[in-house]
Amino acid sequence: MEYIVLPVFEKYIFKIGLFGTTIGATWYGTMYALGFLIGYLFLIYWSKKGKIRLSNENILDIVFVVFLGVILGGRLGYVIFYNLPYYLENPHKIIAVWEGGMSFHGGLIGVVVAVSIYAGVKRFNTFDILDLLSILVPIGLGLGRVGNFINQELYGRVAEGIPWAMVFPTDPKGLPRHPSQLYEAFLEGLVLFLIMFFTRNVKMPVGVRSSLFAIFYSLFRIISEFFREPDPQIGYILGFMTMGQILSFVLLLVGVVLLIYFKNQNIPSKIMVYDKVSKR
Repeated sequence: MEYIVLPVFEKYIFKIGLFGTTIGATWYGTMYALGFLIGYLFLIYWSKKGKIRLSNENILDIVFVVFLGVILGGRLGYVIFYNLPYYLENPHKIIAVWEGGMSFHGGLIGVVVAVSIYAGVKRFNTFDILDLLSILVPIGLGLGRVGNFINQELYGRVAEGIPWAMVFPTDPKGLPRHPSQLYEAFLEGLVLFLIMFFTRNVKMPVGVRSSLFAIFYSLFRIISEFFREPDPQIGYILGFMTMGQILSFVLLLVGVVLLIYFKNQNIPSKIMVYDKVSKR
């Protein structure tokens, strides 16, 4: 069987040499930046249409704190969850974000912490903001996975006999593999976005939407990880699970607990504005 053999893609859109290393705009980073831009434009549009009670200043502040949470939390999450021994021996590499290495789960923790601080200062409900963000986060996730595909990193497990299997030039074994980045872009990006977006006008207590995001993301990530090659420095845990699956299972449990809690609290949103249901 003939498989799809991918060409060598340039990792950087542009790059420069600085202090003996290479830095620049990678496709992965650019896709994440594009995700932030699209999310910002959605928030501005909803604000102008009166669908959310946030000023332009609030929106800029939230986008900024989310950016900090994603970068700091995502990087520290990767360091701690995925490659701690290496970074303990090479602490100067912790800040080398341009070399790759970000964790969604770490980024999520970073965003929750950053938004909590901002909400405390501005007297918002933390989960009221997170509910709004949960509608838009899948955009960045999907674009980020496309960036992974272009960078030819985080590819899938060996998939001989499958016609859409791909041979990645970065794979030293040169074997046909699942394009798991595209699977994740579809599930964690497109499908999750459609689920969250089409519930925007469904009136929910504060925290419920965030909980549903955590649940659906975890399920999609656990599924897609069955097709993704585990991180080489970790391999399989307990012989069949990846670190991503373990972290997602924990997030799934947290999501279920929070869903039950917030449904019982039944706190109305002060940010989301729902379309009025016409009376018949």
